[in-house]
Amino acid sequence: MVNSKVWVNCYPKGVVDEVNLNEFSSIKDILEHSTQCFSSNTAFSNRAIWSDTCLSYAELDAQSTAFGAYLQSLHGMKKGDRVGIMLPNLLQYPIVLFGALRAGFVVVNINPLYTVRELAHQLRDAGVKIIVVLENFAHVLQQVLTKTPIEHIICTSVGEMHPWFQGKLMNCMVRHIRKMVPKFSLLNAVNMKTALAIGKARSLLPVTLTHADLAFLQYTGGTTGISKAAMLTHGNIVSNLQQVSAWIDFAVEEGKETVITALPLHHIFCLTANLLTFMKCGGHCLLITNPHDIKGMIKVLRANPFTIFTGDNTLFVELMNHFDFKVINFSSLKITLGGGAAIQKAIADRWYQLTGKPITQVYGLTECSPAVCINRLSEMFTGSVGLPLPSTLVSIRDSQFNELPLGVGGELCIKGPQVMRGYWGQPKQTNAALTIDGWFKTGDVAYLDSKGYVFITDRLKQMIRVSGFDVYSTEIEEVVVQHPQVIEAAAIGVPDEKTGEAVKVFVVAHSTLLTEEILLQHCRSLLSSYKVPKFFVFLDALPKSNVGKVLQKELK
Repeated sequence: MVNSKVWVNCYPKGVVDEVNLNEFSSIKDILEHSTQCFSSNTAFSNRAIWSDTCLSYAELDAQSTAFGAYLQSLHGMKKGDRVGIMLPNLLQYPIVLFGALRAGFVVVNINPLYTVRELAHQLRDAGVKIIVVLENFAHVLQQVLTKTPIEHIICTSVGEMHPWFQGKLMNCMVRHIRKMVPKFSLLNAVNMKTALAIGKARSLLPVTLTHADLAFLQYTGGTTGISKAAMLTHGNIVSNLQQVSAWIDFAVEEGKETVITALPLHHIFCLTANLLTFMKCGGHCLLITNPHDIKGMIKVLRANPFTIFTGDNTLFVELMNHFDFKVINFSSLKITLGGGAAIQKAIADRWYQLTGKPITQVYGLTECSPAVCINRLSEMFTGSVGLPLPSTLVSIRDSQFNELPLGVGGELCIKGPQVMRGYWGQPKQTNAALTIDGWFKTGDVAYLDSKGYVFITDRLKQMIRVSGFDVYSTEIEEVVVQHPQVIEAAAIGVPDEKTGEAVKVFVVAHSTLLTEEILLQHCRSLLSSYKVPKFFVFLDALPKSNVGKVLQKELK
């Protein structure tokens, strides 16, 4: 077993091997501390063509209190009930998130790009009773409502939290010019401002929250193709924030940092690394609603000096490939964090050449809230995912769970206060992933070098990482074989310069009439865009073992 204590000489100056896990009792406790200490500072901003709207910590306090009071006023709601958030990076997101947590509810983050099938499963599985949805995606919600436990809906628009005139212009552009809001009908849904007005007329009832209380049902992919939710407690998240804060403390100034938040907040990496970590230290989270609009994003980066940038392979590549990237001023940039998937060396090297700043690779998993390892901020990119965070144990184990020596590859196992309670409603999967004494089996193959640095070399799980998102081969296969002309299918991940990995599917078909285009359209109707296969290969038969299992190695 390798403990962070063993490698304390490798830690950045001032970083301790153990952190104070009891300084804060909950995420609510941290938020209320920050809103008091940094009340006049900008907490969040959303830069748009016609409006640079900011939310101070005092305003965040008031609006999240009002929203929490509104949620508590709804019929039948009680502590621990689930609130779904189906929003991109808008000012509504932190208000809803902190309002729900302060009111004692459990947050379920929902990818706004989910298909009807994916959304229905998640809402039913989590037992979501309230959902906050952007009108752009309301038509998808409409199709699943009768099959879910949803009782209350808050439907918001892109411009709703901006000043009246600018908001009207933004909504007109989105609805009528770009036609980005399909027709929908959600009876009895209220808008965000109505909910806030109702909440302001009420008081937020006090709720006692401890480390043991559930904060998130954070969904990840499943080895059977069915997504499952990691149960993350307030204690898990608070611990991870304390661990990350100890690591970056020497490099950041409280109340002085601006973090570019382009990765989706519904993803655990951006949720913790951007929103929660920099809320804790009084930072300014600059929200990028549409990271695919690279030209618009570059305009924001030019106009706003920033000190922290987080990204994945896709975002780094798209930015660097844009003609205007060279006009961005990186002189104030202190930290560039790369996560979501393993950062490719060629991308890290190019980023350093163009910006003069290294990418610091981090490693985490949804089940670990998510941070487990991080490199020293001053180091050049080596391919390592870094050292274990304070109060974190890492161990490399063989298939019999025996510990392996340094330099030998095996399954990376994690033990620490950030490790989830288990999978929601999945005792079998929980028992397979967590040992009795608290070790989490990551499914990643790794080794440790003589200095304690962790290197990820492979994966035990049949998981494909597309732009930082988990895509499970079994889910893709199940969708492909739903097509009547498909006999069998097997999905693998292949290297992709833009997204890290892309999905490639091998298909055995009934006839030659089945084409790639037909299958592509079929998959687009049932899968989120990042899960849709990029390549199809037609075979007469899939390679299999003598017991009938598809030989993934031969396909690769």
